Amino acid sequence: VTAQLIDSTSGGHVWADRYDRDLDDIFAVQDELTREIVAALKLKLTAADEDRLAHKITVDIAAYDLFLRGREQVWLHTKEGNINTRELLGRAVAIEPEYAAAYAYIAFSHIIDYANGWSDDLEQSLQIALEIAQQAVEMDDAEAQTHFALAAALLWSRQHDRALIEAERCRALEPNWAEGYIVTAHTQLYGGDPAGAIETIGVYMRLDPLFKDIVLQFLAEAHVALRQFEEAAAALQRRLQLSSNSPTALALLASCYGHLGRIDEAQATWARLQQIDPDFSLGHRRRVLPFRNPADKELRDEGLRKAGIKS
Repeated sequence: VTAQLIDSTSGGHVWADRYDRDLDDIFAVQDELTREIVAALKLKLTAADEDRLAHKITVDIAAYDLFLRGREQVWLHTKEGNINTRELLGRAVAIEPEYAAAYAYIAFSHIIDYANGWSDDLEQSLQIALEIAQQAVEMDDAEAQTHFALAAALLWSRQHDRALIEAERCRALEPNWAEGYIVTAHTQLYGGDPAGAIETIGVYMRLDPLFKDIVLQFLAEAHVALRQFEEAAAALQRRLQLSSNSPTALALLASCYGHLGRIDEAQATWARLQQIDPDFSLGHRRRVLPFRNPADKELRDEGLRKAGIKS
């Protein structure tokens, strides 16, 4: 392993070293390298830092490989990806029955099914997500990913205050884990604090410059809640450059154009959405989006009405 510290402002190399180890236990090697790099950089760790380094998880390497593959699939935010996630993570927990992080992403896949209408019984999907996420937290309360999943499940269950507590617990456990900030931003957005969500998304983007395109959807939603429709449209256009067939991005962009009086563009965007996903249901989105303030949800429909789009 070659480790490098690079000054992100200049691109200059500050420090580098190479470590040669026998890969008998990947987790032991990971811990050893972490501590050697910390020592080489002459960093002074806080008590919380020491606690995080001391929180060791030992799992079978095959289960860990399945976990990484399953976690990658869930972030595709597709129906097929969710199916693959549950298959891969199901195999992981068959090997390691107490693998809390794997259960967390199984729960998260059910949340995505609920949000997108990808199951025959949506309420059951949400209930399953809540139960599995809670089970994951009980298995390992010191694992940030379990609190991430529980925060998301509580949010979509419209338990905004509890969701924010779990999101904050997630960030406290792993302050540099980007996903902890995105679940916080999501909770702020739907809980009625869009300005706070925008600030939190900024932190997320700094932590993960190769951020997932769906964060641009959250950013746009926050700008819409603040009636900043130009900024929202710009964020959605960026998302569509990365994911050109996103129905949710197209629907919100059409609404933004309606608010801006760009009627032709709104109708063209809506027509493109209908072509890409004829079954897209705004009614479903109205039902499931967990806005605490109904007026935030109404803004979306208002933009479409201004564009002459019947939804």
